[in-house]
Amino acid sequence: MPIELVRTAIAIAEAGSLSKAGERLGLSQPAISSQVKRLQSLLGGELFTKTASGTTVTDFGKLALQQARRILEANDQLLRLSGSAETVAPLRLGLSTVFVQRFLQSRPTAFPGDTFIQADHSIQIAKGVSAGYIDVACFYKYAAIDEDIDQLAVKEFNDPLVWIRARNFVISAGAPLPILVWPGDDWMIRALIKHGVSFKIAFKSLDYHANLAAAEAGIGLTAVPESMIPSSVIRAKEYYLPALPTIKALLCVRNGLDSKRRAPMVEQLSDLFFESGQKMPGTN
Repeated sequence: MPIELVRTAIAIAEAGSLSKAGERLGLSQPAISSQVKRLQSLLGGELFTKTASGTTVTDFGKLALQQARRILEANDQLLRLSGSAETVAPLRLGLSTVFVQRFLQSRPTAFPGDTFIQADHSIQIAKGVSAGYIDVACFYKYAAIDEDIDQLAVKEFNDPLVWIRARNFVISAGAPLPILVWPGDDWMIRALIKHGVSFKIAFKSLDYHANLAAAEAGIGLTAVPESMIPSSVIRAKEYYLPALPTIKALLCVRNGLDSKRRAPMVEQLSDLFFESGQKMPGTN
């Protein structure tokens, strides 16, 4: 099997679209499409399907990509034996955007090799580690994430969701509560409906930090894990705000990753995020 086809399939899965994979590999979209068709013909099944948000890996594709990752690693190891490859393949770290700020503030220096970091929504990071193109991942478990992901977890903790707001945020008496949401998150909406609280969606973004900026600007209220409340906002404890559920934070490792390679990264991430009492610097 031509190794360039394997690289292309992994690039598409990581980038989420044929065009972005083409940019990464320096190939035109027709060339990428041609390689995908050739690989699918060799394997006898569809690897990807088009969606409104891009390109999604099929169930068959998830299985195929797990093997593709192993093939690529074996290929690169063989090249290194003859001196054709100069560096060890990078470890791929996936971080939910909720974890990014504390991770960057910690400035980790002892990660093995040349670590590649992918920051995205928890759902995408979970898909990546499950499919095998992310090696180690930190994310929060949503209802949309496959229950089988727990089998890859090496650390976890339960983190209560809490309301946050700007220090100077005020709401007019009788006005609907303005909330800030992101796709896939309906915890706030379900809680407000259940308790009969009138609300309106004032801001919506895929970007977690954009939602925080909107909260800091006083546009409305939103929910974050209790351990991740930034110092730029405060926890909202108004009597009319209903209690929110607790969600699970996971530290996962893909199947087949060498224990010696993963150990330093897992240890640092455990210390940073999964030790009891860990909170954002300056949390309220």
